[in-house]
Amino acid sequence: MKHVSVVEARSHFSALLTEVEAGEEIAITRHGKVVARLAPEHPRSAADLFRALAADGGWDFEAPEDLPAEAVASWDD
Repeated sequence: MKHVSVVEARSHFSALLTEVEAGEEIAITRHGKVVARLAPEHPRSAADLFRALAADGGWDFEAPEDLPAEAVASWDD
């Protein structure tokens, strides 16, 4: 998470909003203490990150072959 002072946030607010739109979370500090956070409206999740790749057909998954059944030990052994 990026930390910026109130003065810097005021000076670069538009650029900070662009970063937030890209998924970045930004902490606003006053005298070294966090007083506010800028965060995306919808938090990013793994599904969000991979959605575009999946939509483009970028994955070619194949199911693994079934393994042969294993013998199960009996209570008599």
